[in-house]
Amino acid sequence: MLESFEKKALDYYGEVIINKHLIHEAGFGARAIPTYVGEWILSHFAQEGQLTEDSRERIAAFLGKYLPTKGQKDEIKNRLLKLETVQLLDDFSVTVNLKTGQRHLRIPLLDINDAFVSEHIVDHNELLVTSGVWGIGSLFYVPPDGPGDKGQVWMREFKPFQISSVDLDYFRECRQHFTLDEWLDLMVSSIGFNPQVLTELQKMILITRIVPLAEPRVNIVELAPKGTGKSFVYDNLSRYARVVAGGKITPAVLFHNLVTHTPGLITRYDGIVLDEVQSIRGDSAGELIAGLKVYLESGRYSRGNTMGTSEAGFVMLGNLALDVDYQPMYSEDGLFREIPNFLQETAFIDRIHGLMAGWEMGRVTKDTPSHSLGFKGDFFSEILHVLRREAQYGEYVSQNMRLVGCDDLRDRKAIARLATGFLKLLFPDMKPTEEQFKEFCVKPAVELRQRIRDELYKLDPEYAKVEIWYE
Repeated sequence: MLESFEKKALDYYGEVIINKHLIHEAGFGARAIPTYVGEWILSHFAQEGQLTEDSRERIAAFLGKYLPTKGQKDEIKNRLLKLETVQLLDDFSVTVNLKTGQRHLRIPLLDINDAFVSEHIVDHNELLVTSGVWGIGSLFYVPPDGPGDKGQVWMREFKPFQISSVDLDYFRECRQHFTLDEWLDLMVSSIGFNPQVLTELQKMILITRIVPLAEPRVNIVELAPKGTGKSFVYDNLSRYARVVAGGKITPAVLFHNLVTHTPGLITRYDGIVLDEVQSIRGDSAGELIAGLKVYLESGRYSRGNTMGTSEAGFVMLGNLALDVDYQPMYSEDGLFREIPNFLQETAFIDRIHGLMAGWEMGRVTKDTPSHSLGFKGDFFSEILHVLRREAQYGEYVSQNMRLVGCDDLRDRKAIARLATGFLKLLFPDMKPTEEQFKEFCVKPAVELRQRIRDELYKLDPEYAKVEIWYE
C-alpha cells in the first residue's frame, strides 16, 4: 500500500522515482559503489519497479562483467598486458599537469593514476576534471616502444552514469501538488532514510545535512554519537560531495597543489565533508587553519602565486558523548571542548554558519533505511547542484525575513544563507505560507546559528550572550 506522497511522486515525477529499498535487496554486497550508482544500475534492470529473478541474474551478470572485485586487480592488468580490451565500471577522474601539458586518468580499481585519456573524451565529459564520474570505460594497453620507455593504459571510450540535464522548472512546478508533510517525507526518503520511523525534528536534521549541497558556501558542524549515519548522506547521495576522513589534511589537498599545479578539492566539489573532524591534524605552520578562516569568510583562497574563489561549502562531522538522558555530556563547558583541534578556536567557530543537534538522531538500525519511493540519486543530486545557481531564493529571504536582536553581520549572513537553503529544499516553488516560511525556513536557520553563538559565549568572554529572534 503506497503512502500518499509515494502516489503523488509516481504521478508527477514518474521516471525519476525509484523504490529506495531495492538497493538493499539487489545483492551488490561488498561492491564499493555509492547508492546513486547502484540505483542507476537498478533502474536499467528492475522490471516495473520490482526485482525479479531475471533482473537479479542480469544485475549479477552486469556486475561480473564490468565491476570486478579489488582482488581481481592483477587479473585485469594481466588481460590488458595480453592486449585485450577491458571494460570497467569505476569512479574515473582526470588531473591536468600544466608543467608537462598532460592529462592523467585515474582508475581507482586498478590503483592507476597516470593512464592516458584523449582530449575528446574529456571535452565531452567535463566532470572528469571536476568531481570525477562513475561510468564504464573501455581500456587497452600500449606497450613500451623501447627498453627505456614505459607502457601505459589508454581509455578508448567512456559511457558516464549520469543524466544529461534536469528540468528544474517542472520539478518546482510539481511541488504544489504535495502537502508540506508529504514533500518532507519524499525528501527524507530520497536521502535514503525511512520517514515512518523519524520525528519531524529528525527529518529536519536530515534536510539540514543537504543544505550545503543546495546553497553555495554554507558551513555547518554536526556533532553526534557514533553510528547515527552522519556521513552516509554525503557518501551516497551526490557525486558533488567529497568526504575526507580524519587524519592530516594539507593546504595542497584543499586549495592548490604548488608542485603538480592541480586545483584542490574546494574547486571541484559543491561540498567538502570533513569526517571524524576531531582526528584531523593541521600543518605545523598553521597555513591550513589560516587559509580555512579566510576561505570560510570570503570564499577566496591563495597559495603561492595562485589565487582563486570557490562556492564549495564545508561540513564538519564530529563525535560526542551523551549522558544518561541522551544529551551532550559536556554542554555546560562547551560542546567544542570535546574536539581537541582547531574547532576550539573561536575565530574559526564564528565563521561556521550553524551547529546541528546531531545528538537528536537515533542510532542506525534495520528500520532506518528507506522502504519507500524517492527520487533517483543521480537525478536528486543534479537538482541540488542546479539549485545552487538560482538567485531568486535569496531575494525572497531578504524580502520576507525579519530578525530581532541580530545586529552582528556574520549572524545575519549565516541565518539568511541557511534559510535560503531550507526554502530551496522544502519550497522550491517559493510558495510557502507566511507561517510555513517562519517555521520551516527561518526558525531552523536561527536555531542553527544560535547554537554557534551559545558555544562562542561559553568559550570566550569577549563574545556577548546573544538571543536571536524573528518576527
